[in-house]
Amino acid sequence: MTQKIAFQGELGAYGHEACAAARPDFDPLPCRTFEDAIEAVRKGDATLGMIAVENSTYGRVADVHSLLPESGLHIVDETFVRVHVNLLGKKTAKLDDITDAYGHPVILPQCAGFLRENRIHGHTSTDNARAAREVSEGNDVTVAALASELAAEIYDLKVLARHIEDHDRNTTRFLIMSREPDYRKRGKHGMMTSFVFRVRNIPAALYKAMGGFATNGVNMTKLESYMVDGHFTATQFYAEIEGHPDDRSVQLALEELNYFTDKLHVMGVYPAAARRHEK
Repeated sequence: MTQKIAFQGELGAYGHEACAAARPDFDPLPCRTFEDAIEAVRKGDATLGMIAVENSTYGRVADVHSLLPESGLHIVDETFVRVHVNLLGKKTAKLDDITDAYGHPVILPQCAGFLRENRIHGHTSTDNARAAREVSEGNDVTVAALASELAAEIYDLKVLARHIEDHDRNTTRFLIMSREPDYRKRGKHGMMTSFVFRVRNIPAALYKAMGGFATNGVNMTKLESYMVDGHFTATQFYAEIEGHPDDRSVQLALEELNYFTDKLHVMGVYPAAARRHEK
């Protein structure tokens, strides 16, 4: 029986592309929201979940970092997808026909320049692949979708303009989530460790907590803060470092961090993707 991997969106979404690239032997399981994708893994309807966390043009995917710590799941891998945005229309449509285009709120800023130059009004859709499906089901040649070429194939649409993203390195990073952690893996491009923490209410606690990474030579690649439960005074940090908790330098850094925190939770230990090191 083929295992399933859950993702947010409909078939043809960029999450679907990520699943096909990273886990081609898994059947994709479309889910309406990130919460639904996480729940599918939690309930056992899927073995893995493919969760988008950040885009090189748009930035952090809203709410995902606050969802993951409470999910009960573990990060077991990461993958990077080069996001090519395409303008998809009816088979009979031409680029000059298009007056309106629909895409996810994350996609619209990524091709704002193209839309402006072609006097196309951008509109939000809950999902890029859904926008493609709705264009396919409709009869309006003036309406297009902003989506992948995979979506064009699935919904039998015409690619009116290819690779219209404003930045030529537009990339989305996805985390692969599982019900069980796997600390045995070792990656040929190194290892990553992700964790969340809250610092104790003492002067310069964050500064002191970070000191252990510097003194032990551990490279921190990400540190982000977000409010917890809507309280301005309750701040949680999401961090990623290079290395494995079994590494002595990482052990010492985490021990020092733990001294200055009242919560520390390792969310995943996983191989660094090759594309992480691309210039």
